[in-house]
Amino acid sequence: MAPLAGVTVVTLEQAVSAPMCTRTLADFGARVIKIENPDGGDFARHYDDVVHGQAAHFVWVNRGKESVALDLKTPDGLRLLHRLLERADVLVSNLAPGATARLGITPAELEVSHPQLIAVEIDGFGAGGPLSHKRAYDLLVQAEAGVCAVTGRAGEPAKPGPPVADVTTGLYAALAIMATLCERIRSGPGPGASITVSLFDAMAELMGYHLTYSRYAGVDQQPLGMSSPAVAPYGAYRTADDRTVVLGTTNDREWQRLAREVLQSPDLARDERFRTNSDRVRNRAPLDAAIGEWCAQHDLAVVQKAADDAGIGNSRYNTPSEVLDHPQLSERDRWRTVDSPGGPITALLPPPVISGFDPPMGAVPALGAHTGSVLAELGVDDAEIDRLSEHGAIGPRR
Repeated sequence: MAPLAGVTVVTLEQAVSAPMCTRTLADFGARVIKIENPDGGDFARHYDDVVHGQAAHFVWVNRGKESVALDLKTPDGLRLLHRLLERADVLVSNLAPGATARLGITPAELEVSHPQLIAVEIDGFGAGGPLSHKRAYDLLVQAEAGVCAVTGRAGEPAKPGPPVADVTTGLYAALAIMATLCERIRSGPGPGASITVSLFDAMAELMGYHLTYSRYAGVDQQPLGMSSPAVAPYGAYRTADDRTVVLGTTNDREWQRLAREVLQSPDLARDERFRTNSDRVRNRAPLDAAIGEWCAQHDLAVVQKAADDAGIGNSRYNTPSEVLDHPQLSERDRWRTVDSPGGPITALLPPPVISGFDPPMGAVPALGAHTGSVLAELGVDDAEIDRLSEHGAIGPRR
């Protein structure tokens, strides 16, 4: 039995944050009904066409869902949404600012119309602040929350490659939903709940270390590319075979092992400039130069074996293409085949491994693929479905 079997989620979602939330719920066995505009659906469907004619973003975060095409600007479409919500446990939305108010489905209104519902609204900046009205995309929020300022190099800020604002917010929303469902298990059926999660708040939380440091040190730490301003040595070094090894230490004992057992340099181990982590951070340049000189004289395999033998954390810098063939994924059977409208695609299993449970890994839906079957569950007959389709309240019947 899937952990969330029997839970029905209706979602009004676009892009990544809410779709990541609901895909996570689907991975745990919830039924997710994705409401899409008949005119194109989720705009992430059209970001690109590299996956058998489909967008990579969309197939990544939308497997295992049912797509129902409703035009919520029509009275019939909105009535059908409310009929779905009567049977649902959760509503998730991340529409543009003010959209739920225009539809009459704000959390306050849902408490009246659907008191059993867990209503989750993902927004950009949270209610009540000077930026609450603004649209919020992953890059915009990362820049506003300072994430780009601590990524890249000094004077060359960068956006982290993955959409960390969207993904983190989606996962926080899924966690809040699960916590609320747990409360219902403990206390029994009861009134619904209103949950809001903002991308800006999620990114401010991820910036916790940097914000704490700046508050109490009075300075902003500068980004160091593939290194950390907080720890040294902790970074990337070129090897003799023109590869890149990443070496990391987290305490003084590890530094001593790195110096004595890997670098074979008792002098470095005794050097007062590198005695504590604070000393090593202050003297990062000569420290990195010494480690870089040693790495440049040895092949990657030799460096990694020496580090492994000494119990020093290390890894190989990989490109995405190299990760596709990574033995840590293939030998642990982490890849699965998932159906999609364009044909079978390959996707990773979700990160949690739960004994006795195989994630369903359902198909990526075509726009409106489940409109007819879902409406039939509501008791809408064929003639009514044809009428709704003719009047544009629903998408093409499939």
